[in-house]
Parts: sequence; C-alpha cells; structure tokens
Amino acid sequence: MKLEELSATTGATIRQIRFLISEGFVPSPAGGRTYATYGEAHVQAIRRFQRLKGLGFPNAAIRLLLDAREGVPVPVMDGLTLVIAPDLIGRDADLDRMIAQTETRLREAFSGGVTKARKRAAG
Repeated sequence: MKLEELSATTGATIRQIRFLISEGFVPSPAGGRTYATYGEAHVQAIRRFQRLKGLGFPNAAIRLLLDAREGVPVPVMDGLTLVIAPDLIGRDADLDRMIAQTETRLREAFSGGVTKARKRAAG
C-alpha cells in the first residue's frame, strides 16, 4: 500500500508516520523513497505505538519497552500487573482466548493449586 493508504488505515497522519519511521518505531518502507510500499508490519508497528501512547507511555519509554523485548507492564490493580509481549500490542489477537487463559491462570494462582479442569486434562 502507499503512504496515503497507510495513513487512512491507521489514522496516523503522513507526518506522524514519517516521524515514526525516522525514529525507528516503524520499519522503513520497501522500494525506497520513490516507490515506497507499506504492508501489515507497518500497520502493526503504528498500532502498537498508538496503543502504548494511549496507555500513557512517552516515546522514550516506548523505545525502551520495544528494545528490551521483556514486555509492556499494564497495571490492572494494586498488586497485579499484566505484562504483554510488545509484538502482541497493536496486532489483531484472539482476545476471548487470552482472557479465558488469563482467568484460568489467575484462578490457579489464587486457589493455591491446579484447577479441576487442568487436573482432568492432565489425566
């Protein structure tokens, strides 16, 4: 897709996209300046940046989070922080599956052991 299409798809202005590319938040386009083309990796990178900004992270913190590859901490409540892999942010994901698995892990952690369903599955 062309720069204008990328802008329309992500809601980011052309100026913002150029800034994100120049700062390394978004990969350079294929084809150079004259025949620049963008794909799904560019869309995901922009959406990842937008979601992190929406969570209140400044650019410097976003850079550290993406470079560290350790995960993005998202406070849920006092004493509970969800850590999300940076490459998942901004990508379409099976949210229902993630929520179900997270709920299972939380129930295990707070019940002091493996749930009955996991015991049955384990055999």
